[in-house]
Amino acid sequence: MNKNVVKKIFWMCFTFLLSVLTIWTLLKQNESMSLQRLLELISNADKKWLTAAIISTACYVLFEALAICTILKGLDHVGHFKKGLIYSTSDVYFSAITPSSTGGQPASAFFMIKDGISAGVTSATLLINLMMYNISIVILGIIAIIMAPKSFFEFHLAAKIFILVGFVGLTMLSVIILSVLKDGNKIFVLVRRFINFLYSKKLIHRLEHKLERIDKIEADYTNCAQMIAGKTSILMKALFWNIIQRASQIIVPTFVFVALGGSEKLSSLLFSKQCLITIGYNYVPIPGSLGIADYLMIDGFSSIMSKDAAFELDMLSRGLTFYICVTLSGIITLIGYLKGRKNK
Repeated sequence: MNKNVVKKIFWMCFTFLLSVLTIWTLLKQNESMSLQRLLELISNADKKWLTAAIISTACYVLFEALAICTILKGLDHVGHFKKGLIYSTSDVYFSAITPSSTGGQPASAFFMIKDGISAGVTSATLLINLMMYNISIVILGIIAIIMAPKSFFEFHLAAKIFILVGFVGLTMLSVIILSVLKDGNKIFVLVRRFINFLYSKKLIHRLEHKLERIDKIEADYTNCAQMIAGKTSILMKALFWNIIQRASQIIVPTFVFVALGGSEKLSSLLFSKQCLITIGYNYVPIPGSLGIADYLMIDGFSSIMSKDAAFELDMLSRGLTFYICVTLSGIITLIGYLKGRKNK
């Protein structure tokens, strides 16, 4: 069996087990929580706000499809929304079941190349989308601080560390990507020197393999820089859709909170906290940030509601934005794959 297939099956099983463990741990920490209690909460919830949460969750996938199609169109390639939806769902699904979301972009690239999009356009499209995805989270984090300056200080120390590390990491990654696109030669010269230094100190092995990978990455960045030269509008449109995409997911807990009878006056504070929570767990090297995302949500929400209410909000919100969203994305991706094979 292909090593990549074995790896994907392993991470799928690992994510499933981690999901079960996470839910079990949450239920053990909150004795009043049960499946019956969850169903009771859903049945008693305000249906219009719950519907808003469901629609917003769906928009997270739809807006990424629009972002990818917009970039493809800007690179003079026709981007069909139906195909863009498969690129989006494959990214969402495989990002959720692999550490640090490493499987998302390769999965999208597989479908894009399968649809006849050149490797150069594919790599440029996904690189632009990744860059704008990171920048959008940083922008929303800044907006969150402006909306509710004290929200960060209401987290406990461990949560604050996650958020600060995430913010610094996302900002640095965004700056590096922009710098590489602007003047990649100097950056990659420094990277090669650093790799050679590590090899000389016997801290890494397989030098040629590492340098070949850097050559491939540099070629992708150079290709991307050439394609978007003078096309600032592509970046602005991609940034717009990514901000809307991230916001549509981040606002789900707010909708769920109001649906459960929470005060609408706390909406801006909840949104602000969720922005910071998203920064805190976004690049944790655990599939779906399972456990960490739940910890940050309960820690952040417990300062404005009871801990039991925070548990309930976490369970319902994550149920929508992660468990249901990822499952449906996986099903849509599988249907798209099987349909593609049939057509072929």
